[in-house]
Amino acid sequence: MTVAVVTGAGSGMGRACVDRLREHAEVLVAVDLGAPDLPGVVGVACDIADPDSVLALAERVRELGPFRALAHAAGISPTMGDARRMFEVDLLGTQLLLDAFEDLVVPGSAAVCFSSSAAYQVRAFVTPEHEALLADPLAPGFLDEAVRAAGDHSGFAYALAKVGVIRAAARAAVRWGRRGGRVTSVAPGLIDTPMGRQELAQQAEMQAMLAATPLARLGEAGEVADVVTYLLSDAASYVSGIDVLVDGGMVQGLGAP
Repeated sequence: MTVAVVTGAGSGMGRACVDRLREHAEVLVAVDLGAPDLPGVVGVACDIADPDSVLALAERVRELGPFRALAHAAGISPTMGDARRMFEVDLLGTQLLLDAFEDLVVPGSAAVCFSSSAAYQVRAFVTPEHEALLADPLAPGFLDEAVRAAGDHSGFAYALAKVGVIRAAARAAVRWGRRGGRVTSVAPGLIDTPMGRQELAQQAEMQAMLAATPLARLGEAGEVADVVTYLLSDAASYVSGIDVLVDGGMVQGLGAP
């Protein structure tokens, strides 16, 4: 029985991915800090920033059957923690998951990691030193160095962490590819989710971003989940190692970088 996994499954874009992937896997595993209680799925509690918790999740998936798909939507946004927490959850957690699931990859396995349009908005400010740091989130002292590099600013840390997610997915595409698997990432823009609404309410610059979005509206969680579902499907069997913007044209509207 093939197994699909969704992290951050309790709400927002993760929950939308659960709804979309129900018909694409024989066993659907819904993952969050607390095991989601959703009909027809296997709920698993996992702290993605904790290596032991991530390894336990991978082992549970191994027990359930051949691994087919991972939609990694779990993460936090700038108003939800300090700079260290941004790197710890959004980047370190992504690297831990990609590494843990690599051993489960069989031909046809695929993963989609959630980056962010914020990664494109800070491109002009990403230095070679930042790039070198983001190349190895599991290096000793990474979190301390990352906080220093971000100036302990949660917003910039979030954007840098999401740059790191794009890089981590691209690196994993090479390793997973040797086993017949694929890895991509998606970069949502302003999406109408509880987390997105919180950021919109608390960060004044979000209104300017919305005004610059050519489609002149927030995106829907299901619109992102549709892209994720495609990237995980056999219809995208030759797509790997890329990041896909799902932002209604916002980055172009802002003239980034």
